[in-house]
Amino acid sequence: MGPVELPAWLQPRYRKNAYLFVYYLIQFCGHSWIFTNMTVRFFSFGKDSMVDTFYAIGLVMRLCQLISLLELLHIYVGIESNHLLPRFLQLTERIIILFVVITSQEEVQEKYVVCVLFIFWNLLDMVRYTYSMLSVIGISYVVLTWLSQTLWMPIYPLCVLAEAFAVYQSLPYFESFGTYSTKLPFDLFIYFPYVLKIYLMMLFIGMYFTYSHLYSERRDILKVFPIKKKKI
Repeated sequence: MGPVELPAWLQPRYRKNAYLFVYYLIQFCGHSWIFTNMTVRFFSFGKDSMVDTFYAIGLVMRLCQLISLLELLHIYVGIESNHLLPRFLQLTERIIILFVVITSQEEVQEKYVVCVLFIFWNLLDMVRYTYSMLSVIGISYVVLTWLSQTLWMPIYPLCVLAEAFAVYQSLPYFESFGTYSTKLPFDLFIYFPYVLKIYLMMLFIGMYFTYSHLYSERRDILKVFPIKKKKI
């Protein structure tokens, strides 16, 4: 007797693709809900909707960003082909801004920059997760591929500028309330506003590294995509 062939749904590759498809679908639905909610609220309430953006969709945004940390595990164990360090920088950047800067200061949550930042994040993620979700099941479109590899070029630097502006606007509140500032043994003291100012410089350094990586990735994908498209 020859070896017994496993059903398709039991094969490791199928299970991996099924898992990734479900993961990308969940993220796409979450970010689409956020973007749709923000759009409807803006057309219904105008500028007033921007002030309470965080209160309306902050919970779902935080859930989506926490779930996205799984992508580091995906890359580490090899079920997702990507470079770990650039993705780590992107995720860390968002986690710090969302949880450390925005969530910890109610006054910052009411700033217009939070709404602008959420719009940028969701535009990028809706396109990225749509492209990834379809790629997993072997579907690719020229326009979607080009968009997923091009949209970040103007928006990612704007994201970093918005993140930097959010940090800048939060500094007076961290200085007034002393949030995260703490005294250590041996008369050492961590003054958190200084930490944020250092982080501002690191933010732009990280942007240069991430932008270079994404540009190189874009060049490679768009260079080979026409060949793949013909095979499909």
